[in-house]
Amino acid sequence: MGKLGAQSILFAVIVQILVISAAANIKNLRIWPMPLSVSYGHRTLQLSNDFVLKTEGSKYTDASGILKEGFSRLLDVVKVSHVVDANFSYVGPSPVLKAIQVVVLSPSDELQYGVDESYNLTIPAHGNPAYAHLTAKTVYGALHGLQTFSQVCHFNFTTRTIEVHQVPWTIVDRPRFSYRGLLIDTSRHYLPLPVILKVIDSMAYAKLNVLHWHIVDTQSFPLEIPSYPKLWNGAYSSSERYTVADAAEIVRYARRRGINVLAELDIPGHAQSWGNGYPSLWPSKDCQQPLDISNDFTFKVIDGILSDFSKIFKYRFVHLGGDEVDTSCWTLTPRIRKWLKQNKLNGTTAYEYFVLRAQKIALSHGYEIINWEETFNNFGNKLSPKTIVHNWLGGSVAQQVTAAGLRCIVSNQDKWYLDHIDTTWQDFYSNEPLTNITNPKQQRLVIGGEVCMWGEHIDGSNIETTIWPRAAAAAERLWTAYDNLAKNPSQVTRRLAHFRCLLNQRGVASGPLTGGGRAAPEDPGSCYQQ
Repeated sequence: MGKLGAQSILFAVIVQILVISAAANIKNLRIWPMPLSVSYGHRTLQLSNDFVLKTEGSKYTDASGILKEGFSRLLDVVKVSHVVDANFSYVGPSPVLKAIQVVVLSPSDELQYGVDESYNLTIPAHGNPAYAHLTAKTVYGALHGLQTFSQVCHFNFTTRTIEVHQVPWTIVDRPRFSYRGLLIDTSRHYLPLPVILKVIDSMAYAKLNVLHWHIVDTQSFPLEIPSYPKLWNGAYSSSERYTVADAAEIVRYARRRGINVLAELDIPGHAQSWGNGYPSLWPSKDCQQPLDISNDFTFKVIDGILSDFSKIFKYRFVHLGGDEVDTSCWTLTPRIRKWLKQNKLNGTTAYEYFVLRAQKIALSHGYEIINWEETFNNFGNKLSPKTIVHNWLGGSVAQQVTAAGLRCIVSNQDKWYLDHIDTTWQDFYSNEPLTNITNPKQQRLVIGGEVCMWGEHIDGSNIETTIWPRAAAAAERLWTAYDNLAKNPSQVTRRLAHFRCLLNQRGVASGPLTGGGRAAPEDPGSCYQQ
């Protein structure tokens, strides 16, 4: 056996031992999502009044300020708006933590699918001076480490200090899946920019890393498209719109928190709003979707939109929808029916033609494609090999997709649709993306999963209580090593309740664990008991 092979086996054995250790200690932890491995003690440290960030030895220069901003946010959330006015005469001989030393091994801050998000965090019980140490391959792993650090910090109301409990800590962590998404829908109801940015903040707390922005749909087209400026005539009103600068700010804000933004253009169905600005995109005045397949202008508009997208949305993937396509407007409109006949197409094959032509346009702009599962169910063997199939209907689709050699994202609606408010957090926690997929090669083709916040009954008034805490349950399923996941959700109730209260303390309107989405507290009582 070669040296590298022996090292790999040794590393695997160490990780397995650490995983077993984490599983054994799970009852006493308050970290969400559960890290890969954890060891901790029973002592307490105080955070110095001038607790600082140190980066000596890091290859990452932080020219863009991503790490510095992340540290600033750390201080804000651990103070939870209290005045820290430490009187160390109350503290006694407890050691004081002076700084966190962050070493990032990569000089790059490029954020893209598959970026290394691992980190190692140690917090000593003593030292002169005492420093916490955080090591990560990328700045985005370091941001996750800072999130974890924030969860072991607590405000002491007697001493007016920030304390770190259960020191010494040693945490080794990395995500199970590279894609951990949350969908928001700004077509069914407009979401103001501050609402979206606050959702992004809350995603970072739970280590979710993809904001799937379902921007437009049948009901409205709120985004400015410079190539075809009349498209946002489909907005609900002149004030319920997003400028290009707004979209760029969402991407920038998310990136600085380690979150990619996946833009969706749901075609050819779900596109009626496009015709408010360009009526020729409709099959007819009385039959307004799917988009007119017989009109080359339709595909010129798609090309223009994706060209504009490519200047804003830098994620490797673009979502082209493709779900719930009723082709009757094509087959019932005389001129389109004639076009179909001339091209030897029927409703089913025309649907295939449209999706594949749109895929080619997206590929020409450098994107890889995500499509909803109906495309695979109808003509999976024709899809580009760069397609990721987004499962939402069938429970066995991921198994079929990976067997066909394509990648998959899991969002089955019976478990991971947040707008299904009767679905409990226990259901969200128990939903396993790799169900019945036993082949390791096929397992690797499941790149992750996503919880979907469809907007028919959601706006800025209730989005947070509908997302949280159920999305956090899915976040642990997607982040945490399989062997560290609770086999019975009741085992994590106390820890999830703690995270829910932490969200409330940070200004996120997470509902209680009792009930489904948008639940209200049943009786007076402590946050931790609801």
